Amino acid sequence: MFVTNPVCGLFNISYPIIQAGMIWCSGWKLATAVSNAGGLGLIGAGSMTPDVLEEHILKATKNTNRPFGVNLPMLGQDLESKIEVIRKQKVRIIFTSAGNPRIWTSKLKSFGCTVAHVVSSSVMAQKAVDAGVDAVVAEGFEAGGHNGREETTTFVLIPAVRKITEKPLIAAGGMYGGNSLLAAMALGADGIQVGSRFAVSLESSAHDHFKSKVFEINEGDTRLILRKLVPVRMIRNRLFEELSEAEERGAGRKELMSILGEGKSRRGIFEGDLENGELEIGQISSLLTRVQTASEIIEEIVNEYRSGINTLLLNNE
Repeated sequence: MFVTNPVCGLFNISYPIIQAGMIWCSGWKLATAVSNAGGLGLIGAGSMTPDVLEEHILKATKNTNRPFGVNLPMLGQDLESKIEVIRKQKVRIIFTSAGNPRIWTSKLKSFGCTVAHVVSSSVMAQKAVDAGVDAVVAEGFEAGGHNGREETTTFVLIPAVRKITEKPLIAAGGMYGGNSLLAAMALGADGIQVGSRFAVSLESSAHDHFKSKVFEINEGDTRLILRKLVPVRMIRNRLFEELSEAEERGAGRKELMSILGEGKSRRGIFEGDLENGELEIGQISSLLTRVQTASEIIEEIVNEYRSGINTLLLNNE
């Protein structure tokens, strides 16, 4: 079914389904579960020290013989040390985000890495292509966590990015099931990156309280906040309301940073503080109702994709 798919060919995977490298969710257990199920699992380096990243890479290597990769935010701490870990452990797939791809892409490729870069606009996509990336992830503002200032929706972004490049294109933001994959492909994408659904999977390292909270929320319960810093989509809670009130009265960067403090995403996602922690999740979370294994999620996506194609063919006979 996906024999000639550009994403599958590039990463040597069975299905064009990428697991997003989400902070505090995407450890070796989730990454290997996704890879073993035929997708591409990513270890989320953003919430890890270099030593912890190396530990997760070593455990992933022991627990799968399938390709896996690392998601590397380029504005994070200890970037050069993390890149050295990647070189040392011979990780061959890197998804970069939150920074200028021109600075590190050539170095990563010199290690033998295949590099994909996450973008929120066609302008950023062109910069990534010019930097020599092997694939582009077009992430719309439906996505959870850090987001693009353009606030462009995924289904507007996909065809815009497709116009400027023929490289393998992965759609992200609001991706849920097989119909998401089918729709994204119809608009020009070659695969999808799924975040929120894997964030609440059995293998995710997120706290059970966080997962349960996600299952309770409805449409509109996630919002973009911190536009003066870096836009973030999170669940509305006490921290969100405090930040929102400060933004509305014109608080500056310094005050917003003071309210946000340090470690709030760890506090919310990893430690389960539902009121004072940062609860990052995407809009698609309103459809999530239960914990599933990574394997079950991928199987459902593939089966729904197949069913969707058959339905379209029958409707057009």
